[in-house]
Amino acid sequence: MKFVIERAVLLKTLSHIQSIVEKRNTIPVLSNVRIEAMGDGISFKATDMDTEITEIVDAKIAETGATTAPAHMMYDIVRKLSDGAEVEIVFPDEKGQLSIASGRSKFALSTIGVEDFPVISGEKLPIVFNIAREELKDIIDRTQFAVSTEETRYNLNGIYLHAKNEGTTKVLRVVATDGHRLACVETPLAEGAEKVSGIIIPRKTVAEVRKLLDDTKAENIEISVSDNKVRFVLEEVILTSKLIDGTYPDYERVIPTDTDKLLEVSVKGLANAVDRVSVVAERTRAVKMIVEKGKVIITTTSPDLGSALEEVDAKYDSESLEIGYNFRYLLDILTEIKGENAQFGFSDVSSPSVIHDISDTSAIYVLMPMRV
Repeated sequence: MKFVIERAVLLKTLSHIQSIVEKRNTIPVLSNVRIEAMGDGISFKATDMDTEITEIVDAKIAETGATTAPAHMMYDIVRKLSDGAEVEIVFPDEKGQLSIASGRSKFALSTIGVEDFPVISGEKLPIVFNIAREELKDIIDRTQFAVSTEETRYNLNGIYLHAKNEGTTKVLRVVATDGHRLACVETPLAEGAEKVSGIIIPRKTVAEVRKLLDDTKAENIEISVSDNKVRFVLEEVILTSKLIDGTYPDYERVIPTDTDKLLEVSVKGLANAVDRVSVVAERTRAVKMIVEKGKVIITTTSPDLGSALEEVDAKYDSESLEIGYNFRYLLDILTEIKGENAQFGFSDVSSPSVIHDISDTSAIYVLMPMRV
């Protein structure tokens, strides 16, 4: 195998590859990237046995062949090479290693044969549909923050996708929750997606897809689904992942329908107030929201640090109430509301609050109260 590739192209590809590879592996080959020089380009592949990424790029190919080499080390080497350089990669060199040369720099890396490299992709996934890149980015951004990070609640460690009929409208609904907050976003159902009865895409996969969406020029992303896998095709990049094998909870039960007390408030004004008050609430993470006619008061008290209070104008005509929140969870939700005003729906101080963008009904957020 012998080829010459532009440093910028190689660096971009290796940045995608190395983020899939775990830093510590009990199986040595899983620390490696599989490199194959083919007639139509160079294929780079990495896997952690749950997720697999393949990227094919152009290069000047002198000899075909394949091997595997340490992914993180290759990335660090190429990252430190000069901008605009060309990189020559040869395998095997005179010592049977992978040679990386650029200008006056030359490195030789140990390899593991491709026969030991596992492959989790390959089969065709039966459900196929397309979604616009910007739409997919928006869906992920508005739900990803609510995914649980508790490994014991493995069925909440991802986003839940399923097709749903909303009256006469068919939508693809995306849900994430960690038990303290819930994000639910709807988008028009793409042709082919009506067969998605319910899948849980792992948190790591969602994060990797989101990063890839910033780097791709593809206008539409092809998504394929089977009973246990999902695949994203972004032009030259293909990411295949196992799905979380579990039952997602009945999230609709926790979305209140009896929120008769409605508050309308400026998203920016409330977010800024909560952010300033949070300086004092950094340890407890608790802030109290006092809702009165015409205003919202955000306050917190810390025995060690002192107290803080902010007042924001608002539209509210029901009886006054005081409700506590984790300020980080509240800010996460407010960050994803793009309109000028948000609506809060309350039933009582001990029940979940419903929050949504007044100018956009495609997303709804639920936030559990906190004792303050």
